[in-house]
Amino acid sequence: MERDPEALSREIGNRVRLLRARLGWPLTRLATESGVSRTMLQAIEQGSANPSIGVLLKLSNALGAGMPELLEPEPPSVSAEVTRAGDGTVLWQGPHGGSGVIVARADPPDVMVLWEWTLEPGERHASDPHIVGTRELLQVQAGTLWLEHDGAEYRLDAGDSLMFHGDAPHAYGNRGERATRFLLTVIEPTPTRKALA
Repeated sequence: MERDPEALSREIGNRVRLLRARLGWPLTRLATESGVSRTMLQAIEQGSANPSIGVLLKLSNALGAGMPELLEPEPPSVSAEVTRAGDGTVLWQGPHGGSGVIVARADPPDVMVLWEWTLEPGERHASDPHIVGTRELLQVQAGTLWLEHDGAEYRLDAGDSLMFHGDAPHAYGNRGERATRFLLTVIEPTPTRKALA
């Protein structure tokens, strides 16, 4: 079952506020560090905004946290964690029914996120650059994926895989006539907490 978007927005807001408080930053400092407006930050912390993946990346970078830390509660100390089919966190929904869903993650010191993406015909998702040193690994499960990366384009068919640097501008697109499905692993360098200034 998908998580309720309103509950997810409240959880994200609580985590952003907690991480900001740990740093001792006022909203204006987080706005400056992240490039996200103070008005948007207030709405996020109040749980009344549904931040995009791009905004979450900016916040996680500024706060020195992996994006999963903004999305999920502290995981219990276990050696295995199962995410059942349909229980992932939907972070992107396309205009024609596509989706980007986080289905598994590993927290610091090795921040990794496993995504399951579906792009319906004509859908495209552009991503801002991630933290310097980020790598992305993907494999197309069905259909054809067009990956735009740092001025180059790659056509990937079912079974094809690609590794690329996620710290450059990139976008995923479906130019075909049927759905494209792919698995994506994002590996971020160990986040470092910003120091008080």
